Amino acid sequence: MSIKLFWISLFIVFYAFVGYGILLYFLVKIRIALKGRRKAMGSVDQLPTLTLVVAAYNEEGYIEDKIKNTLELNYPKDKLQIIFVTDGSNDKTPDLIARYPQIKLMHRPERAGKIAAVHRAMTEVSTEIVVFTDANTFLNKEALVRIALHYSDPTVGAVSGEKRVSIEEVSDATAGEGFYWKYESKLKTWDSELYSVVGAAGELFSVRASLYVPVEKDTILDDFMISMLIAKKGYRIVYEPMAYATESGSENIKEELKRKVRIAAGGIQSIVRLKSLLFPLPYFTLSFQYISHRVLRWTVTPFLMMLALVLNAYIIFKGNHSPLYLVLMAGQVGFYGASLMGWLLEKRQIKVKLLFIPYYFCMMNYAVIAGIGRYLKGSQSAAWEKSKRK
Repeated sequence: MSIKLFWISLFIVFYAFVGYGILLYFLVKIRIALKGRRKAMGSVDQLPTLTLVVAAYNEEGYIEDKIKNTLELNYPKDKLQIIFVTDGSNDKTPDLIARYPQIKLMHRPERAGKIAAVHRAMTEVSTEIVVFTDANTFLNKEALVRIALHYSDPTVGAVSGEKRVSIEEVSDATAGEGFYWKYESKLKTWDSELYSVVGAAGELFSVRASLYVPVEKDTILDDFMISMLIAKKGYRIVYEPMAYATESGSENIKEELKRKVRIAAGGIQSIVRLKSLLFPLPYFTLSFQYISHRVLRWTVTPFLMMLALVLNAYIIFKGNHSPLYLVLMAGQVGFYGASLMGWLLEKRQIKVKLLFIPYYFCMMNYAVIAGIGRYLKGSQSAAWEKSKRK
């Protein structure tokens, strides 16, 4: 029984982080061979009307650079509306935005959370498409055009851009965030090619305004839920890597952990609220992608990692000295040892790039456990909770 449970645990962990990517790669190859590659079919001469919504909370250090970046974006001015929402900001953010007549400023002194601010902004939207982006991220000039081109396809309900994390030449373990997002970007590209991305990231995503559904005010991952509710209606979420939002990495690993714990708590909340997607019908492909790419990572995987290690040790202790189990045990101990060493060196501000990935990987999985605990205790707020950036 212990051997069977060990292999099941190991398989699920492998599948969640590596195996799904391998399977997805071959499924996409088959789909392209049968039906051809998916392409944005829109024309730059017939772009839809579009509103760019930026929710900002106490961003006086970034906001003027964000405004400059926004005003330089390439999109027909007669089809573009720009809204900045600054609810709760008590620094100079609203005053700085007010200097620019091209931008509609929506400000309230009360802090009700990002999603409440977004809902309020949506009452002022009259365009076909809405693009959401964060105040501390910067878009490439063609981002809006690249996104809008996909909406010529009536089956597309949302389009997600790519998140890029700038990594310093001399960095610390937060550089693992950049490595992680490069891998995630590849998975999202394949997800989109197969059928649909499973959720959008708030740094840059868009929706058809007519499909927007206000989510509950206590929603932690509002961007994920807004896009997935559209996917539940039968529309695809497309991934467009040539529309990207760049931001610096977290200031330190403590700030990155805080962000990951919040995401993990929001992941559990999302799973509860999207429970119908856990069953294959009527969303077979979407459910397969959702469970494989999100649910396993947000629920059982961290616990199965620990169980696999314990069971591997137990199997060897009970006398099974097969080279296979010894190699697997050595691999696990070596990986977690590298992670532990990365943590110890991080505390002493010693930078060893080789240890970034195992350290960041283990930190992510610890954050899932912490996030589950925070969700169950009801202690995770949905209000703005900024992580400090470099």
